[in-house]
Amino acid sequence: MDKNGVGSSHEGWGFSLNDLYKIALHFYREQDGKGLHLTYRDKLKIVALTKQAMHGKYRPDVSPDVGFLDVVGNDRKQSWMALGDMSKETAMSEFIKMLESLCPQFKPHIEAQKAEREEQERQRKEAEEERRKEEEEKERKLLEDEAQRQLQLEKQRQLEQEKQIRAALNQQTAQQFKQYAEQQCPGNLKQQEDLIIQLQEQHFQQYMQQVYQQQLLHQQQQYQQLQAMQAAQKAGPTEAPPPNGQLPSQTPQTLPTNPQAVPTNPQVPPPLVANGPIPAENIEGVADETKEVNDDEELPPIAAASMWTRKDVKEFKESLKKDKDSVIKVGSGETVTVRVPTHEDGSCLFWEFATDYYDIGFGVYFEWTIAPSNTVSVHVSESSDEDELEDEEGKGNDVEKGDKRDDRPPVDEIIPVYRRDCHEEVYCGSHAYPGRGVYLLKFDNSYSLWRSKTLYYRVYYSR
Repeated sequence: MDKNGVGSSHEGWGFSLNDLYKIALHFYREQDGKGLHLTYRDKLKIVALTKQAMHGKYRPDVSPDVGFLDVVGNDRKQSWMALGDMSKETAMSEFIKMLESLCPQFKPHIEAQKAEREEQERQRKEAEEERRKEEEEKERKLLEDEAQRQLQLEKQRQLEQEKQIRAALNQQTAQQFKQYAEQQCPGNLKQQEDLIIQLQEQHFQQYMQQVYQQQLLHQQQQYQQLQAMQAAQKAGPTEAPPPNGQLPSQTPQTLPTNPQAVPTNPQVPPPLVANGPIPAENIEGVADETKEVNDDEELPPIAAASMWTRKDVKEFKESLKKDKDSVIKVGSGETVTVRVPTHEDGSCLFWEFATDYYDIGFGVYFEWTIAPSNTVSVHVSESSDEDELEDEEGKGNDVEKGDKRDDRPPVDEIIPVYRRDCHEEVYCGSHAYPGRGVYLLKFDNSYSLWRSKTLYYRVYYSR
């Protein structure tokens, strides 16, 4: 019993007291004289309880005037007055109990009402869930359409840029290629045209490899400038700052669309290393600069990596979704480096990766250092490749303490960072261990100013 003397028996019906009373009152009015036959005294009490539940204690202003000879009216008045100060809630509860005890059909009626209400609530929830799913599907479709539209625009931009580069290159070499084709295929115009097309395509590929190589050299020079500036800061304010007093820019470079310094010698370029630039010694003016950078240390030669693609990108991503360590969100402007130490029982590293909706930059480097464990670790940086490498290797650097970084382990490039269409195919690769060290798998999203990328990856070794 609560403070008003109301029992909690109504709670077992699955309705609040007010709702249960309304159902009971409606049932009584419908069944009175039909399926429900009450004695005169029971009817008097039933009516009195309804008056008490509606108005509370007996009130003459809401009770009709009854004559001296109105026996029924006087009996109802006396029955209501007999309830005294009984609360409205207690009157409702007593009405329900009395109806339950006098009418066997009342309880099944309440159970039917409860089942009907539960069914209505279930249908309402199902309708809401269906509407929610429709809204989510609509939103997902809009996002996919927008992603496809942006992808098409990006492809169109790249095709237009490639078209401009090809046109500029073909204009530069048109006369030389024509003369060369006439010498090789005299009198056969069809063979001459086919040879010119082949030479133009090879010349375009050679030019693109040179551009990528020059960009890498430019990045190395920026890194050297950054090191010189930090050394100047450590030495004191009397040292001369770098030119313009600014840090070298770390923003990705776009490809030139008006090539002016491309060799026009109509020779077939040498074969390309799988998924990488042509060897430095085959590019005029590049080999010497590269040797200057690497002559400081004699390290074992790095073999070329192998890369291939698979079409089962959907199945690959589904297989990795449950493993949280295999899914990484690469934020806009960020570069994620996965550090994979060589395993003492392994001889070759394998990697596989894919993304949702958009491409991402990918490259592989090898750090000549002995890791304390075989644990694979993930590092996130908002800077370029060089800054990220510096952060990883120079943690704890304190200018005031004068820490030196001359003992930083050397790093060799295996695959330069290029953008990969890994949202369309699974990109796979392998590389034979050159020795003991740590592989740096770089996933570069620094060129994206607003889009983050969801990366699915897997690395393993073979004996």
